[in-house]
Amino acid sequence: MDKMDFISDAIVEENKNIRRLKFMVNLRLSLIADGSLTRDEATEQYLRTRKYALSLFPGKENAFDLIYAPKFRRLITEIYGLN
Repeated sequence: MDKMDFISDAIVEENKNIRRLKFMVNLRLSLIADGSLTRDEATEQYLRTRKYALSLFPGKENAFDLIYAPKFRRLITEIYGLN
């Protein structure tokens, strides 16, 4: 395997991980939006999603906190009110 094949494989894998994360985020946001969870359960869904994201992209806590955390906070606040 030459360097270009390795780079191509890495890009393909990262794209798969991005799709997996987007799917998980959308799934969890849908569960929260349903309104059938308690606030604690909704928060747990957020924390599980964050943990999953960091398993796919170690060391990218800041990226998750900038991109996805506000979506979860906004939705949880919308559904359950301010705490």
